[in-house]
This record gives sequence, C-alpha cells and structure tokens, in this order.
Amino acid sequence: MKLLIRGGRVIDPANDIDGIMDILVADGKIIEVNENISDEGYVLVDAGGKIVCPGFIDMHVHLREPGFEYKEDIASGTRAAAAGGFTTVCCMPNTDPVIDNASTAIFVRERAAKSGVVNVLPIGCISKGQAGSELTEMAELIAAGCVAVSDDGKPVKNAALMRNAMDYAKMFDLPVLSHCEEQSLAADGQMHEGYYSTLYGFKGIPAAAEELMVSREIILAELTGAHVHICHASTRGSLEMIREAKAMGVDVTCEVTPHHLLLTDEIVGSYDADTKVNPPLRSTEHVQALRRGLLDGTVDCIATDHAPHHMESKDCEYNLASFGISGLETAVAAVMDGLVNQGLLDVEQMVQLFTIGPAEVLGIDKGTLDVGADADITILDPTMVKVVDPANFYSKGKNTPFKGQTLKGWPWMTIVKGTIIVNGGKIV
Repeated sequence: MKLLIRGGRVIDPANDIDGIMDILVADGKIIEVNENISDEGYVLVDAGGKIVCPGFIDMHVHLREPGFEYKEDIASGTRAAAAGGFTTVCCMPNTDPVIDNASTAIFVRERAAKSGVVNVLPIGCISKGQAGSELTEMAELIAAGCVAVSDDGKPVKNAALMRNAMDYAKMFDLPVLSHCEEQSLAADGQMHEGYYSTLYGFKGIPAAAEELMVSREIILAELTGAHVHICHASTRGSLEMIREAKAMGVDVTCEVTPHHLLLTDEIVGSYDADTKVNPPLRSTEHVQALRRGLLDGTVDCIATDHAPHHMESKDCEYNLASFGISGLETAVAAVMDGLVNQGLLDVEQMVQLFTIGPAEVLGIDKGTLDVGADADITILDPTMVKVVDPANFYSKGKNTPFKGQTLKGWPWMTIVKGTIIVNGGKIV
C-alpha cells in the first residue's frame, strides 16, 4: 500500500521534528517526511488536526499465550494493542510453558506472524522455569528473537544468580528486566501500606518491599556493568535511587505505568478488584514523585504492564482477586487526558516516552520516522472524547479501573509496516 499522510502535526523526538508535515509511505517503509509532498498515485490520509508519531512501543505486556488463552491470546492482545495506538509490544515470559528456551520463543514469534496485527517481540526468562535456581541459555533465547530477559511476576531472590545473569547478559548487551519485590515484606498484601490500608482493613504492601530490591539491582548493575531495567517503578524511594545511580553512571533504566501515574490508593476504597495491581497503587506522594521523574528524565518510558484476567478472577472478594489491570486500550488516552491535557506533561515528552524511550532501553530499531525505517505510525486525535467501556475492548481482559471515565485524546489510526490496522479508533 502507498500512503500519503497529509497535514498532521508530526512529532518525532528522535529526529527533533515537530511541525506540520506530510509522510510518504510505500512498500512498508517511510519514503519521505517533508512539506507539501505530491499525492499523485498514493492513498491520501488526511491528518489535519491530528498528531502523527512514530509507532508507539509497549515494552511490558502479558499476552498470556501459550497456556492462558482464556485470559488473552496473541490475536486478541495484539488487536487491543493496535486499538490502543501501539505498533510494537514485548510479551513477558510468564506463560505456560514459560519462555525459557528457543522453541517457546519461536512459537510466540510464529503465532504472532500468523494471528497478530502488530510487531511482537518476546522476552525470555532469566531462570529456567522462573524457578530462580538455574540460568537460561540466553544466547539461545537471543537467537530465537528475544530482546531482553526477565522473570517478571517473580523476583529473582538469589542475589548470586542475578549477578551471574547480569554478567551473562552483558556479553550480549541484553537488558535484564527486574520485577522488584521483596516477597517476605509483600506477602499477603492487598494494597499499598499506609493510611488507606488501615482505613479499609487490608494488609499493606510497603514501599520498602520494592525499594530493597531496586537497591540490590542497582548495586549489582554497578558491580557487573550490565544494563538493568526496573519494571513498573512505583515509589518515591525507587525513583530517588534510580536518579542517583544514573548520575553515577550506572546503566539503569526504568518504566512507569499509566495507572501508577494517574491513580492513588484511595480508590481501593471502592473494593473493586479492578484496582488491585502489583505493585499496588500508591499514595499521592509517590504518584507526584513518578510524575517528577517523567519531567527530569529519570523515567525512560511508559509501559502498561497489560495484565488481562478472566472475569471470575476479578469478580470476587478483594482478598481472593488476581493482581493486574488490562491496560493496552486505555494507556495513551489516560495519559493524554490525565497528564497532557492538564498541563502536567508536554505532548512531545509523552511521545518520547512511548517511542524512542522504550526503543533505546531495548536496543531495537523502532520508535523513529527515519527514511527507510518500517512505516510503523501512530496517529492521535487530541479532540476525540470517549467513555471507557470495557465491553468494547478487543482484549479478553475487561479489568480496568478506568471504566466509566470520559477521556479526551485517543489513538485515531495505527499503521504497521505501511498497513492501516486501526482507523477512527476501530480495527479495520
């Protein structure tokens, strides 16, 4: 397909582009980014009043396949991603079987090629079976297409094993993604430990449960020289340590989620299990610290930690409910409405956090509108207003705390390798 995207506000932080321009696409590649390109022989996309960006990247997604297809599968998850404005997602390895070997990674890639509608990049396990006792063959995982390693969902308890993992990963410039949770402190916790956990009668998960592990990972990254990435950072202390470590030259990066940026632990008082997530929604001081981290560059990217669940695991008592939020379809609109439209974050910064930010963390050739690059493009409509209705989600997971909220500023068109996947906010 030959496309001419005309008259949109093109924002490409990687190339310092921000202006009204046209983009020419042919054979799945970006051919030209310029003003007043001739439309002869091309399908015209009128992007007037829209924001045209490199394709958004979500580096932390649970697609659940193989093994948990009743929660999500690659077909439904990638459609949710496209509807949410994402052209590339990285799928976490806590499937069944876990992605701890080449054959499972290849299965994911082949299934994504067959039934997916966006780019899917697998993340392999740090330890075999996520058991935390023996390292995976990372070279084999890389050869099978994995772009990082993580035992996400399970912290690596053994510090010596994590050190060895970092030494191994450094040989390949492979990022090690850490789920930072000291489980002896977090055990049986339901929400953030603080005023509201006392008020609501829930056992709390203290900020220290995350911060202890963040400090360990930073120390090990300094020791080994490896690149460690802190998944879903959620506390003020975590951000302070990451900021200081970066200043010292430690190779540490981090992500935050839209729900940790926009929601506080107070909303758990609804006793709606869709607010139950790990790490938990934190208090206002932590939310404000995360927002400061966006502005000063401590936070490298925004990632959804998309965790879809079947209804039965959420429609139950809070103590029994699963942790997790289905986030792919609301992430961009929630950030647009809750931060950009409120003047708390520039739209250019938001685009950077969804594009070149995660691309640089992972070391992948995505997140730009370079001539010759894959034509992965996200177009936003800053005027589009919709109510979040989980019944309309493409994801099998309907578990969102944003349900019923009216948000302004939604993905309008998603283009993957030159093919229009979403138009007007709907899968084509």
